Amino acid sequence: MYLASLGKLALGSRLKALSDHFYGAADAVYQARGARIESRWLPVMRYLWDVGPGSVTEVANAIGQTHSAVSQLTDKLVRAGMVKRRRDPADGRRTVLVLTDKAHGAMAELGPIWCAVRKGVTSSLGEHAAQLLAAIEACERALQERPIVDAILAEHTALLARPVEIVPYAPEWREHFYRLNAQWLERYFRIEDIDRAVLNDPERYILQPGGEIFFARLGDEIIGTCALLQESPGVFELTKMSVDETFRGLGAGKRLLDAAIAEFHRRGGTTLFLESNSILKPALRMYEQAGFRLQPNIRPGSHYERADVYMIYEPRRS
Repeated sequence: MYLASLGKLALGSRLKALSDHFYGAADAVYQARGARIESRWLPVMRYLWDVGPGSVTEVANAIGQTHSAVSQLTDKLVRAGMVKRRRDPADGRRTVLVLTDKAHGAMAELGPIWCAVRKGVTSSLGEHAAQLLAAIEACERALQERPIVDAILAEHTALLARPVEIVPYAPEWREHFYRLNAQWLERYFRIEDIDRAVLNDPERYILQPGGEIFFARLGDEIIGTCALLQESPGVFELTKMSVDETFRGLGAGKRLLDAAIAEFHRRGGTTLFLESNSILKPALRMYEQAGFRLQPNIRPGSHYERADVYMIYEPRRS
């Protein structure tokens, strides 16, 4: 399932899909058994049935929905003849919601269906039903203690306050070297045999021949990588440059490129080249701005099927 692969980023979407599934299941049961309510009516109607008349604000607070949502649902219930608005006898300035006789009759018929719902949920979900309810309750408590919007904005502020660091290769980050490069290769092209070999064993194919691998790190997140591959003494290839798409715009690509060029100069390299593809226009602009010059033909003996761009670094003379 695609949304599952997004983890916490798709939490709301997955919960909505699950909620819609349960609402749909409840409606199917109600319709099959001739019940006179809809599943989305239940929170408001059950509250008024259990507690008695209440204002929109009271109902909204009790069932954990917004005032606007409850107000809109109330309009539907009024049109359906299930709820009416009336002045509070104890306070004429206050409007409360009251179930109609029709609603009381409809609710009174639902006992056997609700019993079947409880048993059916247990039968379908098994122990996951109790675990899900416990997890929901724990989440509700946590959200009351610290609203999630505040938490996310605080984390975003802290994240942007941290500079993007460029760090050298470490074995524990090998998986990120593969992940980041596979991400863009699979999106735009495919992982070729040469890519698969290098990404699965960067120590053998890049580090041992005298190359270097850099990572861009933001806090505890590895967000980008690139490699400097030594093809022969003094000749280096800039390769395997990739930045996680969700972190673009922070300058990580430029920082990685600058680090690779600086390392090339530090080693006294004579030639630095790269191979790319003409569809990757933002990357090509960045390479040009850094001093790479487009060559008229593709590189002789290129290892990459996708390569239709060949660029050589020509540092500006001061």
